[in-house]
Amino acid sequence: MLRVLAWAAAAVGAGVLTVMILVSLALAVAYPNLPPISGLTDYRPRLPLRIMSSDGVLLAEFGEERRRFMPIGQIPKVMQDAVLAIEDARFYRHGGVDYLGVIRAGLAQFNKAKSQGASTITMQVARNFYLSTEKTFTRKIYEILLALKIESQLSKEQILEVYMNQIYLGQRAYGFAAASEIYFGKPLQEVTVAEAAMLAGLPQAPSAYNPIVNPQRATRRQQYIIQRMLDNGFIAAPQAEAARKQTLVYRGNTESGLHAEFVAETVRQLIFSQYGEETTTRGLVVHVTVDSADQAVAYKALRRGLLNYERRQVYRGPEAYIDLPADPRDVDNRIAEALSDHPDNDELRAAVVLEASPKKVVAVLQSGESITVAGDGLRPVASGLSDKSGPKTQIRRGAVVRAAKGPKGDWVLTQLPEVEGAFVSMEPSTGAIRALVGGFDFDKSKFNHVVQAWRQPGSSFKPFIYSAALEKGFTPQTVVNDAPLFFDAGATGSQPWEPKNYDGKFDGPMPLKQGLARSKNMVSIRVLQSIGVHHAQTWATQFGFDAEKHPPFLTMALGAGSVTPLQMVGAYSVFANGGYRVNPMLITRVTDSQGRILQQSKPPELNESMRAIDARNAFVMTQLMGEVTRAGTAASVYQAFKRADFYGKTGTTNDSMDAWFAGYHPDLAAVVWIGYDNPRKLGDRETGGGLALPVWIEYMGQALKRLPVREAVVPEGLMRVGNDWIYDEYGPGAGVGSVGLDDKLPGSPTEEERNSILDLFRR
Repeated sequence: MLRVLAWAAAAVGAGVLTVMILVSLALAVAYPNLPPISGLTDYRPRLPLRIMSSDGVLLAEFGEERRRFMPIGQIPKVMQDAVLAIEDARFYRHGGVDYLGVIRAGLAQFNKAKSQGASTITMQVARNFYLSTEKTFTRKIYEILLALKIESQLSKEQILEVYMNQIYLGQRAYGFAAASEIYFGKPLQEVTVAEAAMLAGLPQAPSAYNPIVNPQRATRRQQYIIQRMLDNGFIAAPQAEAARKQTLVYRGNTESGLHAEFVAETVRQLIFSQYGEETTTRGLVVHVTVDSADQAVAYKALRRGLLNYERRQVYRGPEAYIDLPADPRDVDNRIAEALSDHPDNDELRAAVVLEASPKKVVAVLQSGESITVAGDGLRPVASGLSDKSGPKTQIRRGAVVRAAKGPKGDWVLTQLPEVEGAFVSMEPSTGAIRALVGGFDFDKSKFNHVVQAWRQPGSSFKPFIYSAALEKGFTPQTVVNDAPLFFDAGATGSQPWEPKNYDGKFDGPMPLKQGLARSKNMVSIRVLQSIGVHHAQTWATQFGFDAEKHPPFLTMALGAGSVTPLQMVGAYSVFANGGYRVNPMLITRVTDSQGRILQQSKPPELNESMRAIDARNAFVMTQLMGEVTRAGTAASVYQAFKRADFYGKTGTTNDSMDAWFAGYHPDLAAVVWIGYDNPRKLGDRETGGGLALPVWIEYMGQALKRLPVREAVVPEGLMRVGNDWIYDEYGPGAGVGSVGLDDKLPGSPTEEERNSILDLFRR
């Protein structure tokens, strides 16, 4: 027996001596050739660009790696303990290589037992930063040597900090701070023992232990880690018991999603122009003026407006047709496979039809849920259910269609819109953009209609013509004749022109304020003709419009030039803030990953150097546009809010190709545009008041909760005549009294009757 023990001792001694010799040789040969570890001593992880709303909500991230760098001092102890319990319980007691762990792993391998991890956290850091994933003896030697070198130059806290920020944890998350937000939707500082244990189980195999994809496997590992935390004294028994019983709630199951893709892309481009390739790697945090609640309402309002319009259009047919197998057991798989090419578009769900008739359609969603649509829910697609529908428009078994929940919660069949739209709101006094939606769906088209779409503004441009007229002696009481006009090619720059009013009617002489409220084209044209097209063109530039986009022809009176929605909201803000031109502002602050401010923009303070128009002009125009929203083409504004401090103008272009509403409260301006990218008629009965205005009202319905009722302050230099405000110098008998009264309507009044009408308007 003694001889056997002696033999065993000699063998162990020889083995240890051999290991020591091999290690010494390795140190002598390999250590000088180890790579420098400056990447660790000066650790700078690739951090994504993050865009935050004005109220602190994450709007978007850009970068291959989703990471939140967090100093070790801020990582909660429960998270550190969970990681140490499963990855390296002796971390603070070894020098980079846990020789006891190596022996245990060797014995387990020798005995063909369950694999035991022998890599310390330091060795994992070495491997993740500098070595390949191949499993060879040589790589293991280098891993050990690198671990020893790292331990000689970094403190334990630095090593753990690098590990906990660098490790990949699935879902594109790098580091535990990012993983906590991605899996649980909460800051790392708030995780419980159960949540920390779940996260700590991810490093070994992020896909296999992903709690969203593989909840059962992930839970088994989490329970094992809780036990390890208890065994190593990191938690007490009651804590372990509570952690085992806690039901975890994952972000993937509860996240609603805030759509600000057009905002985010605009910001990314602006930041890239300054920071180049570092934009998405250095951890920049960009704070913007957009309010998350305003953005959410604007997105939903615009989509609702476009979808409501789409339901009135002819059904264009299913998106595709698929062959469904005869065996019911194979149908679900075929549907899931087909719908992967037709993803849901927010509330517009893709579905495959199982049976169809004019009275009922049964379809299956991507989730496997079966829905039945009947009654009014089939009205938007009625032509596709008719016996006369063609083979490319017919809804039949295997058709891929779109379904959405109606106002009462019932299902409605519809289609993806072809029409587009834009929405933007801005604080008139600061230029701060509060909400921006550049189109129906960013994934469908990244073309940002707010800033890139040059469209005819139609009648929404008329206020700028009227504003120019106020400087030429016009007043709200100036009588302008709404009578037919005809012009030769010289007046339009192209061809003879016989303009019409929208309703095709002519109502004769009327005061200027009524001409704007009722959006009378003949009135606007006569006003422009009177003041001169060049004066109006120059005047429009004071609002931020480009002169070359508005040729000096009489068609300018009907908004035949080109504008963007962003220009329009800035221009209407001039009226809203009392006459100052304020540039739109989107970015307020840029910080680095440590919170240091790299650049900051403060809202401007209004001063006379920013003045675009006289305060009197802005006030009178506001009163005129108040008539529009009280009793004119936008009367539904007053009907909706029962407030007199909202102002604006509808806009419909020739042949109804563009629909607008631009309006404001003294503290908030907003513009809505709807039209097709390749301009075509929206429909004979489609107007700015019917299409764009409901979107504006829905948004303002949310915004007015923070907008106090504001009574307009009358600036100096105005007198009140009847119910109207007039420049002092253009009081009774001094300004322009009438325009175009010599132009007669069929059956128009005599001169005596015309004078009586003038007297009536002047009272």
